[in-house]
Amino acid sequence: MKRNYFDFIICGGGASGILLLKALQEDAYFSQYSILLIEKEVKNSNDRTWCFWEASSSDFEPLLSKTWDHAQFCSKGIHLEFTLAPFQYKMLRSAGVYKTFYKQAQQAKNITFLQAEVQDVQTLDDFTEIVTSEGKFQSKRVFNSLFNPKLLWNQKKYPVLQQHFVGWFIKTSQPVFDPDKILFMDFDIPQEKETRFLYVLPQDPYTALVEYTLFSEQLLEFKDYEKGIRSYLKTKGITDYVIEEKEQGNIPMTCFPFEQFNTSSLLHIGTAGGWTKASTGFTFMNTRRNIKRLLPFLKKEKPLSSFTVKNRFRFYDLLFLDVLTRHNAHGSELFSRMFEKNHPVRIFRFLDEKTNFWEELKILASFTFNQKIWFLRALYQRLF
Repeated sequence: MKRNYFDFIICGGGASGILLLKALQEDAYFSQYSILLIEKEVKNSNDRTWCFWEASSSDFEPLLSKTWDHAQFCSKGIHLEFTLAPFQYKMLRSAGVYKTFYKQAQQAKNITFLQAEVQDVQTLDDFTEIVTSEGKFQSKRVFNSLFNPKLLWNQKKYPVLQQHFVGWFIKTSQPVFDPDKILFMDFDIPQEKETRFLYVLPQDPYTALVEYTLFSEQLLEFKDYEKGIRSYLKTKGITDYVIEEKEQGNIPMTCFPFEQFNTSSLLHIGTAGGWTKASTGFTFMNTRRNIKRLLPFLKKEKPLSSFTVKNRFRFYDLLFLDVLTRHNAHGSELFSRMFEKNHPVRIFRFLDEKTNFWEELKILASFTFNQKIWFLRALYQRLF
């Protein structure tokens, strides 16, 4: 490395880092600026599975593992099957994304890659310095995607749940899956006083990703997730299968204001910037939306600390997390009422933050009397 100053520095080459790098590279305005991406690992494996829904196609289409037009929602006493139109549900494996976008970026003369560990990030006067295992680097535009969970656990004002899961990619000896239909949530399993569900993404009649997922405060032992998957498959009569791959994840669900750590020359992005959808744990599409807003903002050369993602949906998420934290044993009932009393497309539009206030009132009205009391109590405690 012959230089230590760059116009833009991105710390972390995961989803938010690579998506931001891709956006900067594809916008001709930024071709005149030097860009440094710092990542400690060689990113080329399927270390993540990103799933999302959208109504239109994008440049990710050639990289998608699978798309679906139909879905199911299940809980005790409820079995719903519905079309996702105008949306499609999409699965994207990380290996293809890394290989494609890193290769494209390596061909750009203004982009530099550094394999190093970020040891410290400090704002000094009007620039931010990155201390790495390979030296120090400075910029007036630093984007940090490295998440520090201690910030969450050291505070009590904002609830913190975790979306934690273990998934098996399995192949069965007999055709048992409907490849055209996802199982979005199945709460018809022992809840163990927590919010637990199964999530199934069929690839073809013989193969599927089966995930045992929780929205709760505490993690489980790895064997407990696997026990849940095994038990679920057995109840469905699926006993003859091979586990081809396993994955594990843990995504924070919180409305903690990460933006308070931004400075004029430092912006936290991805999960580290609070870009995870707090009520669901979905991050990929939120990150894409925020990056789309970020690029025109950067062209105005305003302080990075003035870029904000706050809106009324964040407050809805905060109230929902307040309720889900206090009544975690009844989480399945909250989701069941929502899907039973609302058209699924309205729910997906709400989660995409594209509904109007009248639609949002309809969703609130779908809850039972006691559930409404929970939300009103959470609202009162936040306001007063």
